[in-house]
Amino acid sequence: MESISLKSLGGAETVTGSKHLLKTPKLTVLIDCGLFQGTKFLREQNWENLNTDVSEIDAIILTHAHLDHCGYIPLIVKNGFKGKIYMTEPTRELTKLILLDSAKLQEEDAEKANRHHYSKHHPAKPLYTINDAEKSFRQFFTVAENREIKLSNHIHIRFKQCGHILGACSVEVTCYDKIIIFSGDIGRNHSFVLPAPDFFTQADFLVMESTYGDRLHDSANLYDELEHWINLTVKNKGNIIIPSFAVGRAQEIIYILYQLKEQNRIPKNLPIILDSPMAAAATDIVLEYADYTNIDQQKWIEILDTITINRDYEQTEVIVHDKQSKIIIAGSGMITGGRVLEYLKHDIGNSKNTVFIVGFQAEGTRGRALLNKSYELKMHGKYYRVKANIVEITGLSAHADQSELIDWIKKYQNPPKQIMLVHGEPSPLEALRVKIQSELQIPVKIMRKDEEITLF
Repeated sequence: MESISLKSLGGAETVTGSKHLLKTPKLTVLIDCGLFQGTKFLREQNWENLNTDVSEIDAIILTHAHLDHCGYIPLIVKNGFKGKIYMTEPTRELTKLILLDSAKLQEEDAEKANRHHYSKHHPAKPLYTINDAEKSFRQFFTVAENREIKLSNHIHIRFKQCGHILGACSVEVTCYDKIIIFSGDIGRNHSFVLPAPDFFTQADFLVMESTYGDRLHDSANLYDELEHWINLTVKNKGNIIIPSFAVGRAQEIIYILYQLKEQNRIPKNLPIILDSPMAAAATDIVLEYADYTNIDQQKWIEILDTITINRDYEQTEVIVHDKQSKIIIAGSGMITGGRVLEYLKHDIGNSKNTVFIVGFQAEGTRGRALLNKSYELKMHGKYYRVKANIVEITGLSAHADQSELIDWIKKYQNPPKQIMLVHGEPSPLEALRVKIQSELQIPVKIMRKDEEITLF
C-alpha cells in the first residue's frame, strides 16, 4: 500500500485559514476550508494559489460554520473542486449565511476600492462573489452525527458534536483500518447553551486544535463579573458594548443577560439591542435547530421577546445617539468591521462606557489591540482615544482551555499514537505540546504550513 499523508494548507501555527489535506492512494480529502483573517500578511494568503492541485481533492469535510473554517469554499469550487462537501444540517444553514455575508463584504470592498482608487489592482476584484458562494451550495451534503458515511471502500467518516457552536463536530476518518480524528474547534465542558463536547474513544492519530493551549479560562463567577460591570456602567449612565461573533456567541450572551434579568441582578428595564442582521439571521437558525441546544424552542422565543433586534443600518444611527444606558451586542467579534465600529467610534472615548471582550481575538485585529491596552484605535481612517473600560470576559469563550483539551484527550480508551497540533499561535502550541508529552506521554508534532508528513 502507498503511504497516507497529512498536509496543513492553513490553520498551522496560526488560528485562521484552517485547511488540512489527507492524501490516500485512492482519495484526497480536505478537512475544513477556511479563510485567513487578521494581519495583512495572513489575509494576503487568501489570494495565493493553494499548495495542491484543487482538481485532485475528492471531498471536503466541514467541522463547523465559522469563516476561518468555511470561508474559502466558494473559491475552491470556483477553482475546480467538483466533489461533495460534508457537514451537519445546522452547519449547512449557518455556512450559507456566513458565505453570503463574506461575498457581499468582498464585493463592497472591491467596489469601494475602485471608487476611491486605493487598490494597487486595477480594477480591484472580490476574492469571490455572491454568485460564486451560491454555486458552491450545490455541493453541500448533510450528514447526521454518529452515522458512518462511506467515501470509498477504504475510507469512512463519522461526526460527533463538539460544542463550540451550533452543529459543530469533530470528525473520525477511518482510513485503511487506521483511525484519524480531526477535533475541529472543541467547545467548553460547561456551555450555557450547547451540550458538552462529545468524544471518540479510539484513535491512531489525532489532529487537534490548540487555540487556548497555554491558558485556563477564568474560574471567577461569570454572572458576578457581568453583574458588577453592567451595574457600575448603568450607575455611571454609560453604555455596555459587546463586540460579538454573530454565530454562537451572540445567542449565548442573549441567554446569559436574560438569566441576569430573571435573577434581578441587572435592571429589568435595561434595553438589550442586538444590532447585527447576520446575528439576527443566525438566531433564526438557532430557533429552527433548538434541539441541538440545551434550551427548547419555546424558551428561545420567550428569551428573544426580551431584546430588540435591529437589522436596519439607518436605525443604528438613532441607537448610537440615544442617551439612555443600554447593552449593545454587535458584530464583528474581533472588531474587524461591522456595526460595532459605529458604537465604538461614539463611545470608546468616554470612561463611563464599558466594552466587553468575550472571545478569541486574533493577532492584528482591533480586539487584540484593546486587550493589549492600546491607547487608541483606528476606525474608518481616523484614530480614537480609548478611555472606556475594556473588560475581558474569558468565561464566555467558545473554545476549550488547556485543561479541557487535556481532559478531552484523556477520554480515549486507547490513546492516539501521535497528536498533530493545529489552529494555534506559537506560544499556545508549544505550551500544549509540552503539557501533553509530559502528562500523557503521547508524541506531539506541531504542524507547519504546507509541510507534508507521512502518517503510515
